[in-house]
Amino acid sequence: MDSDSLPYRPCVGIMLVNAEGMVFTAERLDTPGAWQMPQGGVDPGEALEEAALRELEEEIGVPADAVDVLGQTRDWVMYDLPPHLLGVVWGGKYRGQKQQWFLMRLKADDSAINIDTEIPEFGRWKWSSTQELLDEIVPFKRPVYAQVVAELLG
Repeated sequence: MDSDSLPYRPCVGIMLVNAEGMVFTAERLDTPGAWQMPQGGVDPGEALEEAALRELEEEIGVPADAVDVLGQTRDWVMYDLPPHLLGVVWGGKYRGQKQQWFLMRLKADDSAINIDTEIPEFGRWKWSSTQELLDEIVPFKRPVYAQVVAELLG
C-alpha cells in the first residue's frame, strides 16, 4: 500500500501530570504491554482544546473542571504507522496521525480517574516518570513522545 497518498488523521493528545510532576499512562486493552497517554480524534468543527477535554473524559473519566490546561504543542506532531498497521487501523484511510498535544495538571485527587468508561480502552493505569513513559511507549510513537516531553516539560 502506498501510504504517501493517504492523509494524516487529526488527533489530540493529553499529557496529564499530577502535583508531583508524574505523567498519567495507561495500558491498552487491545495491546497488553502497550502503555500510552490519552489521545483521540478531533470531530469535524471541534476546537482542539475542546477535543482534548472531551477525550480526557471519554477515555479516563476526568472531567474538564478537574484539570488546569497548562500548555499546548506549538505545531502538529506527526507519525506514520508501521507497515504492518497501514491499511488496518482506522479502516485504512490514514497513513498516521497529526497530533496537537496538551499539558494538563490534575487538580483533583486520583479518585477522579476512572478507566472503567462506557467504551473502555485501558485495563490499568499508573503515574510514570518521563523516562518510564518513553521506555514503555510502542517504538513507532517514541519520537513523538520524546518531542512532546521536550516541548511541554522541557
